[in-house]
Amino acid sequence: MRVALLTGGGDSSAINAAIRAVVRKGIVEGLEIIGMRNGWQGLIEDNVEPLYMGSVSGIIQRGGTILGTSRNNPFKVERGVERIIVNLRKYGIEAIVVIGGDDTNTVAMRLAEHGVNCVGIPQTIDNDLQGTDYSIGFDTAVAVACDALDKLHTTASAHHRIMILEVMGRDAGWIALIGGIAGGADTILIPEVPFTLEEVRERIDKRRLVNKNFSIIVVSEGAKPEGQEAQFTRDQKKDPFGHVRLGGVGIWLAEQIEEKTGYETRVTHLGHLQRGGSPTVFDRVLATRLGAFAVDMVLEGKFNHMACMRDNRVVAVPYAEVLDGTKTVDLELYEMAKLFF
Repeated sequence: MRVALLTGGGDSSAINAAIRAVVRKGIVEGLEIIGMRNGWQGLIEDNVEPLYMGSVSGIIQRGGTILGTSRNNPFKVERGVERIIVNLRKYGIEAIVVIGGDDTNTVAMRLAEHGVNCVGIPQTIDNDLQGTDYSIGFDTAVAVACDALDKLHTTASAHHRIMILEVMGRDAGWIALIGGIAGGADTILIPEVPFTLEEVRERIDKRRLVNKNFSIIVVSEGAKPEGQEAQFTRDQKKDPFGHVRLGGVGIWLAEQIEEKTGYETRVTHLGHLQRGGSPTVFDRVLATRLGAFAVDMVLEGKFNHMACMRDNRVVAVPYAEVLDGTKTVDLELYEMAKLFF
């Protein structure tokens, strides 16, 4: 049985660990694994390569993806779906293992209507996919954010500054929340809870009253002030899935805080540092478990499902459930975090 493997969407640090698991488990089970280069684009453009044991040797600790990735949407490409089906038949591929987030796996779910068999593996640093406790890459991204906060504390304290860390998180503030709790942030601003400048200023002033002469604020890129409809964006260009590039809330917030308090304020935009580097131990093991389980799903014919982690068990969850909206943060956890503001 020939099985295709592709990685799509934004990258994260543990994708290669999942690729390694799929290839090794697949070969042991007698499957032929064919790698698709650069996500769905590889299937459209017939850009493929066979994967062997040697192909995945020594990659578990490497960030990125040896297959390359893209945000290509076959349903927005002329004859895109048709070309995918033609190439699947050309190589005798009977199933596809898809490593990616909601956009990449939504394509997989839609392809099922065209007779394409897909199995998904959740990979997104935003950790915003329903049906799984953790997505590949999230733990590493949070570790990077926490490390940045540790470093910002020393500079903030030395210069008596307010330091703002802007992290990724379009519609879900998991990185900001978990990273902020672990990194001792004084204020955490997330997309799920609109904020006011007045409450941010009050928290800063309260710290100054108890001789805490600096503040650390973590803000998700998708956070916005109360009463504002649109998120902060860098420009209005949209990717093939209709998303605009977010960014700028940290700079706006810094300008407002300096104007209203007079305290020196600086911004660090963590950006793509959250995606890169070696994955954490947790992410390596998670990716390995999900990758191996995805092969079992293929062998069992459990298509149109995703391999998900629930209560430390890997289970198959229907695409319709996983892709049904965004998994937003646990607001009880957010309320607990406010105790430390």
